[in-house]
Amino acid sequence: MIENLKKYAVEIIGTFFLMFTVASAVLSGVAGPFAPIAIGFALMIMVYAGGHISGGHYNPAVSLAAAIRGALEWKQILPYWIAQAIGAALATLIVVQFTGPSQAVAEPTSIMALVVGEFLFTFALCYVVLQVATSKKTEGNSYYGLAIGATVTVGALAVGGFLCPAAFNPAVALGLDIMGGVTCKTACIIAAANLIAGACAALTYKFVDAE
Repeated sequence: MIENLKKYAVEIIGTFFLMFTVASAVLSGVAGPFAPIAIGFALMIMVYAGGHISGGHYNPAVSLAAAIRGALEWKQILPYWIAQAIGAALATLIVVQFTGPSQAVAEPTSIMALVVGEFLFTFALCYVVLQVATSKKTEGNSYYGLAIGATVTVGALAVGGFLCPAAFNPAVALGLDIMGGVTCKTACIIAAANLIAGACAALTYKFVDAE
């Protein structure tokens, strides 16, 4: 029980700092074009900090992919998701207290663009996580956090603000909804695309890297 609580605490902390960085960068605008780098580095830092305890998911789509792959017990899915949602919500509420909610809702140019952008790079993120952090063939490597964080940075630079909000994470989609950056409907579409992408990434991993 204590070991599980430690994992949930780490997931709350990691998701908190990831979402805090996202919300701060979006609402303050101070980071400007460097926002994707800050967000990617925040994820990388938290993955290195908590990966050995909880797996460093900080993302419901990654947790789903890990469960399908067999790297996370299915009974842990809901507690992980709850922890991640708590971390994202707390971070967003704190930032909004200082900056106020977003004054501009980022509506997608089209639902198709939104789904494609979120699906592709959530797939890439989950696939990279499984390859560098769960595969026996890459076991013991020291670059897993960098690879994971860099994937988010690349995705944000490639499709962020162009095809989609570049959440790649249902917990981040929740945070964006809370701070008024996207509508509830858009957040739900993002979350669905992210979870489907995570499942597809896990199935692809099991096909190409069968152990």
